[in-house]
Amino acid sequence: MFKNNTMRKHAFSRLTSGRFINILIFFFFLSSNIHAQPHMPEIQDWNQFKGAQYSLYNHLSEQAYVLLDARTSEINKLNSLADWQQRQQWLKKKLLEVVGPFPEKTPLNAKVTRTLKKDGYRVEHIIYESQPGYFVSSSLYIPEASKKNKAPAVIYCSGHSEFGYRSTTYQHIILNLVKKGFIVYAFDPIGQGERVQYYDPETNKSTIGAPTREHSYPGAQVLIAGGSVARYMIWDGIRAIDYLVTRKEVDPERIGITGRSGGGTQSAYIAALDDRIYAAAPECFLTNIKRQLQSKGPQDAEQNLYQAIYQGIDHPDYLIVRAPKPALMITTTNDIFSIQGAMETEMEVSRIYQAYGLPQNFSRAEDFGVHQSTKNNREAMYAFFQDHLKNPGNPMDEDVVLLTEEELMVTASGQFATSIGSESLFTLNRIEAVKLASKLEESRSDLISHLPIVAESAKRLSGYISPQETIEPVFTGSVKMEDFTIEEYYIKGEGDYIIPYSQYVPGKSNHKALIYLHPSGRTTDSASVRMIDWFVKKGYNVLVPDLLGTGVTYPVDYRGDAYIGGVSQNIWYASILINRSIVGIRAGDVNRLSKVLESDSRINEISALAKGSMSPVLLHAAVFNTQINSIALNEPYSSYLSITMNRFYDPDFIYNTIPGAIDKYDLPDLAACVAPRKLLMLNVTDGTGYIKDRLGIEEDLSVIRSAYDLKDAGNNLNIRELNMEENMDDLFSDWIRRPGQEP
Repeated sequence: MFKNNTMRKHAFSRLTSGRFINILIFFFFLSSNIHAQPHMPEIQDWNQFKGAQYSLYNHLSEQAYVLLDARTSEINKLNSLADWQQRQQWLKKKLLEVVGPFPEKTPLNAKVTRTLKKDGYRVEHIIYESQPGYFVSSSLYIPEASKKNKAPAVIYCSGHSEFGYRSTTYQHIILNLVKKGFIVYAFDPIGQGERVQYYDPETNKSTIGAPTREHSYPGAQVLIAGGSVARYMIWDGIRAIDYLVTRKEVDPERIGITGRSGGGTQSAYIAALDDRIYAAAPECFLTNIKRQLQSKGPQDAEQNLYQAIYQGIDHPDYLIVRAPKPALMITTTNDIFSIQGAMETEMEVSRIYQAYGLPQNFSRAEDFGVHQSTKNNREAMYAFFQDHLKNPGNPMDEDVVLLTEEELMVTASGQFATSIGSESLFTLNRIEAVKLASKLEESRSDLISHLPIVAESAKRLSGYISPQETIEPVFTGSVKMEDFTIEEYYIKGEGDYIIPYSQYVPGKSNHKALIYLHPSGRTTDSASVRMIDWFVKKGYNVLVPDLLGTGVTYPVDYRGDAYIGGVSQNIWYASILINRSIVGIRAGDVNRLSKVLESDSRINEISALAKGSMSPVLLHAAVFNTQINSIALNEPYSSYLSITMNRFYDPDFIYNTIPGAIDKYDLPDLAACVAPRKLLMLNVTDGTGYIKDRLGIEEDLSVIRSAYDLKDAGNNLNIRELNMEENMDDLFSDWIRRPGQEP
């Protein structure tokens, strides 16, 4: 599926390093130490925790429900028109804040590439620049009747079809509107139609996959930089309106917008943020977030606005903000967007239209069906626009002659990638990320002032909650090995979930403990098994947890439409909506485990080691917990910035990123904050999971070296590249050695 080597390598590693194979490796290790292996106690044997794989999703959702219920309470207090108008004014500011600042309007440089004359209408294929060098492919359908008088226009937003508005379903709707006398303007969303961002000319397909992935894969990079894919999509739509109102055929006072699925998302957003849209009819999107979380969960990147729930935004607000302008919700009974949520949104929105004394301007169409366009719903939409855009006629859905694939091509090759080229979400966001990073670099020039700000920013932006008390662990069993014992426990996490962990207790203890964080939790790879064995033989009490979303709490059955490289970004979006982060939650749980070790009479010193994508978790935990005396990072990625700078990044890194952080702090700043404690960094990679950008890695590491030099602790920092098959003594002996002590 992935042509890029990084993506291929990652997909392969998810297959070859999966839980099943790792379990085999783990038990092979055990069998080498003891001939007859007893049953290993597992938390899955406890009936209460058989649903542990849903723990991460449920924990995020429960926090979302609290915020959403608080919003509902505020809405229920609104009675008078003045109350609602105050809400509308607040929403106008808040939506702009949540979506992110729009760029300045620059020349559209619109160009008609060719014109088709058809029976009763003509089609002009148009390219315009939404931003400089960022091209949008579009088509303007103009009925012959519009030659006499200015006609109403409908902007059509495409759902997640790889063909964009060329989909036969969308073409059927567009041409029906044209037959009824509407000018229709359709444009390709980014990643669809002729705007595929990861285009492979050999296959004529995206190397990333379906349009939802074309949105979500770069969308993660945009979110890390504190932006949103929605901002880019909405801006494309606003600029489409800018072009539309320049046309002499169009009546600028009679502009409508519609679209289904992802097009429903775009039409709801654009209508909420551009007053020039008079009538809006989003289809198969509007529900409410509570019911969405309870059912299908968050969808792809553009449907999740940064901190939306935390800021008090829900789906009804996209209609509330524009009342009393005409609006039609188009829904189906078995849609992926909850019909119950749609009904609740209808009830809420109808109140503001009643307050305005214009209840006739708002309605909801409903038909039996799944996530689809139905004949009844299409006819309800035609009638809606005919009524409110003052273009009376027959609302019946008619048979139409569709245009051919060749006729629908806007560019000569059918793709910007092989015709005129274009900026992409990745390239535009990379420019933004560099600007943000320059602010951070400026702050780094004074490390004495900078590092305390980093700690405060990390706590705030990660949503870290410090554990206040020691949780008594529950002992679930143990296994006696030849020279150590494996004890199994769990403790309660931050919320209503558990953290299972294994504790390797050596026969002869040195009264030191090591917390080992692995991306797969307690089910580790063969190199990690050897590592654990080495520390246990040195007398370390080694604690290996299944942090939330790993091990037995890994969301095995959850996929979502942004499931990329074996990682469901959809769950990550849930954390973004509520202003929390998975890394912040995990860091808090690491420090809960640390408190358990601190209360253990067998332990008087704690170190911690993290592998790969778990490195940000350990860095966050260590910044907030000075009881972790030494930190080691094995194959960490160098920075969040590095993910935004590489077109193909490792999807496994996304869960432990912090959106909107890179102008305030990054991973090197956290590492700098742990100085003068011992810090070992082995085989640092960039955001691809490889060492492709060596210069970038060195730039990231420089602030760490500066911080250690500032505290005269250069000897406590060790950054190395080496073969992980080397002797463990070569890897860790110096790290565990204390001044004046033998390891």
